[in-house]
Amino acid sequence: GPPFTHQQAPRKMVFYGQTSCEQDTERYLDVVKYVFSSYKKEVPLLINTMGWVKGEGLLLLIDIIRLLSPSHIVQMDVYDWKAMAPLTPEYVHLAPGLYTKGKQQAKCKQMGMSEAESWKSSDGEGDASAPEYKLLYVHPEFPRAGVAGEARVHSSILRDMSILGYLGQLQSPDIGVVLPLHSLVPYQVPFSAVALRVIHTDVAPTNIMYAVNASWVGLCRIPDEIRCQTDGPVLLTQTPVCDCLGFGIVRGVEMEKKLYHILTPVPPENLRLVNCLLLGNVAIPNCVLVSQQGVEGEIPYVTSDYNYSI
Repeated sequence: GPPFTHQQAPRKMVFYGQTSCEQDTERYLDVVKYVFSSYKKEVPLLINTMGWVKGEGLLLLIDIIRLLSPSHIVQMDVYDWKAMAPLTPEYVHLAPGLYTKGKQQAKCKQMGMSEAESWKSSDGEGDASAPEYKLLYVHPEFPRAGVAGEARVHSSILRDMSILGYLGQLQSPDIGVVLPLHSLVPYQVPFSAVALRVIHTDVAPTNIMYAVNASWVGLCRIPDEIRCQTDGPVLLTQTPVCDCLGFGIVRGVEMEKKLYHILTPVPPENLRLVNCLLLGNVAIPNCVLVSQQGVEGEIPYVTSDYNYSI
């Protein structure tokens, strides 16, 4: 069945916080390296790459191939689109990546290499040696395979379904009435216990609670100890690449007692490890807010009289 019907706890997870990596490809590669570093090689590893294969997306894909040194690459072409060359080992060997150099470039530029250019692949041989893998090239015979616009709509629906499936763990296992979020009991988390970071944009410290309230957050663990100098929230100045243990919804912020109210299905033994909340550009599905039962008057966080001329 589709992924949202059989969710499993991952062995290693990082909350990237955005549905596309175009804004920060460098952090995306850092995340890939971080997750891949915990792969123990006792089982085969399938790497599901993105469908972004134009422009910088293709360059990033070449970086990832160099970085992860796969044994096989399965390339699925599109029926009526000939823009992408077969990713043969020879092609990847010569082609420039976004942060790594191809063979031709490496010859020209021996001096003054930056850190990004001098990356080594995971087997320690760097960019100079030709990659060794088997290319399996699939060319479908039916038209309209892989229409980009349709894929984007489908992926947003599947993403919402994944979030709803995840939130379903908050419900009682007995098949009965589905409880709305506002009738579930949240955890109380002191401001001083977790650091905060908004990933996708800059938010003024004075507005941070407006941003966090009613948001989807990654429950993460940073190696540093949380040191609270003030009675306000602990704010990180940079986005950490760290373990994410699960997700939650900040369903309220209590300024007087300095508490976040967080709904999450993550078990208590894992919650003890959480010391960082990361807020990204991932929205709670509209239906969660619009279809809540038992709300009298206007629904919180939902705008009804929206002016489309603005």
